[in-house]
Amino acid sequence: MLTVYDCIVSEHDLRLVALAALVCALASLTAVNLLHHVRRSGHSSRIVWLGIAAASTGFGIWATHFIAMLAFSPSLPTAYNVVLTVISLIAAVALTGIGFGAALLPGLAAAPWIGGAMVGGGIAVMHYTGMAAFEVAGTIAWDPALVASSILLGGLIGAASLFVALRSFSLRSKLVGALLLTVAICSHHFTAMGAVAITPDPAIALSSSSIRTEWLAIGVAFVSLAILLLAVVALSLDIRERRRASLEMERMRDLTDAAVEGLVLCNGDTIVTVNQSFARLAGLTSDQIVGQSLAAWIPDSSKRNKLFAALGQAVETELRNGDGTLLPVELIARQINYNGALHNVVAFRDLRDRRNAEAQIRYLAHHDPLTGLDNRASFDQRLDREIRLHRRAKRQMALLCLDLDGFKEVNDIYGHATGDRVLQDIARHLSSVLVDGQMLARLGGDEFAIIAPLVTDPVQVGQLADTLLKSLKWDEDGVPAGLVSVSIGIALYPSDAKDRTELLSSADAALYRAKTEGKGTYRFFEAAMGAQIRERRSIEHDLRSAVANNELSLAYQPQAQVDTGEVNGFEVLLRWTHPTRGKVPPSIFIPIAEDSGLILKIGEWVMREACHEAAAWMRPLTIAVNVSALQLTSDGFVEFVQSTLSQTKLPPERLEIEITETALIRDPNRALQTLQKLKALGVNIAMDDFGTGYSSLSNLRAFPFDKIKIDRSFIQAVHTNPQAAAIVRAVLGLGRGLGLPVIAEGVETSEELRFLGLEGCTEAQGYLFGRPAPIAEFVPLINDNVVVLPQPLRRAAAD
Repeated sequence: MLTVYDCIVSEHDLRLVALAALVCALASLTAVNLLHHVRRSGHSSRIVWLGIAAASTGFGIWATHFIAMLAFSPSLPTAYNVVLTVISLIAAVALTGIGFGAALLPGLAAAPWIGGAMVGGGIAVMHYTGMAAFEVAGTIAWDPALVASSILLGGLIGAASLFVALRSFSLRSKLVGALLLTVAICSHHFTAMGAVAITPDPAIALSSSSIRTEWLAIGVAFVSLAILLLAVVALSLDIRERRRASLEMERMRDLTDAAVEGLVLCNGDTIVTVNQSFARLAGLTSDQIVGQSLAAWIPDSSKRNKLFAALGQAVETELRNGDGTLLPVELIARQINYNGALHNVVAFRDLRDRRNAEAQIRYLAHHDPLTGLDNRASFDQRLDREIRLHRRAKRQMALLCLDLDGFKEVNDIYGHATGDRVLQDIARHLSSVLVDGQMLARLGGDEFAIIAPLVTDPVQVGQLADTLLKSLKWDEDGVPAGLVSVSIGIALYPSDAKDRTELLSSADAALYRAKTEGKGTYRFFEAAMGAQIRERRSIEHDLRSAVANNELSLAYQPQAQVDTGEVNGFEVLLRWTHPTRGKVPPSIFIPIAEDSGLILKIGEWVMREACHEAAAWMRPLTIAVNVSALQLTSDGFVEFVQSTLSQTKLPPERLEIEITETALIRDPNRALQTLQKLKALGVNIAMDDFGTGYSSLSNLRAFPFDKIKIDRSFIQAVHTNPQAAAIVRAVLGLGRGLGLPVIAEGVETSEELRFLGLEGCTEAQGYLFGRPAPIAEFVPLINDNVVVLPQPLRRAAAD
């Protein structure tokens, strides 16, 4: 009786045993590589590659068996039955193919075990069929225990080999799987051979149809060569596939690293690889992340389930990065085929910038970007809410509208950057006065508003307004402390209004009253104010279309020599005849035009009409046109004057522009530049209403004036007010000292004219010389040789 040990050591040529083991290892490695190739192949080519894998492995198992049988040396004549030998080869190939196919069945977790066991069974069938083909001059007996052991070893180890080999695509799994398959084949063969007991019997002759061992050796050599070739092919396929997979992986990694979003490739819940964007987002290296569970980075299980249940749909959740902090992210998952198996790709989009931008947008939607105060939209919402609350509670609240006086001068003189800083300082100081529950908002420009809820007494609101006025200051160097003041209009709910619109209108009316009564103060709303504001807005509305509707006209007032009555020129005055209001006084509509900015459009019309009219006169009389501060500091004013003179062909020396001192203080530097450019054109400049403005003497020295006009208020008081007479004498003396002609306005009586003549005034205008009238009433003065105002007109004026 032979043992397994005796069978290998004593009855086998160990050199051929080693060769059998080598052939078996090559066949096993070939089988594993080809199996993986079958798994990666498409459906159409899978059967072909499965057949190649079955053939190469079956031949390998068969060659291993017969090389080992050639190594078997029983010291007796031996041969092999041809038919059974061929059947054993066919059985090896067929059963191996069936086992491989079963191992690759999708959706069955135990498929590799079942397929491996079937391959082990194929090894046994091939072995015992091959042993049946073995002929020897003697009788063969079997040890049932070792036979059963050989079958069991082949099945168990074969099952384990395919499970390990197909578990992953790693080289380690392939090598271990191939080694186990080699062990399965070899252990089965030598255990089964250990079960053989041969009793020599010379009476038993070998059949004549059997193949001699020498011929079998040649056949096995060819088969072994084929196995080696198949191994080389399989190896080359594997190398090429690895290179392709490596290149594909490298391209994929390059593409994914170029992506802005973080990308994570998962096999189930396990992270296989990540791109650099995700690594940066997580705050770790790729090696630290790979192999971890996706749940470690997306802690919200419900969001993970939603992500994979709705592939391709965005899911917002939080990412736990390397230091444990949670980051807002947007996830999108898709499935791809990676290395022959379905994997999930999850894209991570960092939402921090978007969330910050959304927060900034929400902030800007309700706040003023310059001062940080609530804006108009936020103010309106709060005011509506407070009105509802106070209506239900039957309580009183106050609305304070604030407007900065003189702020435009800050922008014009010191620039908008300084103006912005002044607004910020003022907003900060006003906010410091308020208590909890009160709201300060910037409505636009230099307009602010305060909501003061739960007011018990108007006195309380007045105290708040006083505190606000006292707190007004700023920290900008170089800006005079008294240049900017604030006017406040106050309206109370529900006594002054019933809703937001009415409450704002009432507070605005009170603000207008505060500005017209001296500025730098506050006023409460009174019922009469509403009618005044509505009237003012109605006038402004109608004034906007006055030019287009031909409602404006020009009146001319002569300017004459005091001693002779000779007319030197005319001052042009604007008149407005409204279709329903009738004649609207200039004292009413001119301030409205200046406040609303309409004076720019109207002033251009006046300049064009006056120059066009004067250019048609036969006598070269001067024409004096009043220019507002807004016109003087507007862009392109000098160019407009130049083009007007050119179009009307009026000589520049016949045009006299009259400006008040208020126009100078608005923006002294810009006013000086404008006046110098006008002088360069040849236009004359007169200071109007001298003595009623600011810093008159310094203005006379700094600005290029050609004439001084004494305000009518001084002329009409020369016989009743000694101070007025003294001022007129001083101005006339100042004019003589500076070499500037002086013209007196508002001369209405012969006594006033006599006073001016005695004091040396050379030129005057007023009702005594003629009331403002259409130019048609002065035709003799402008077209004939008449140079003195006709006596009837002078008597009518005097009367």
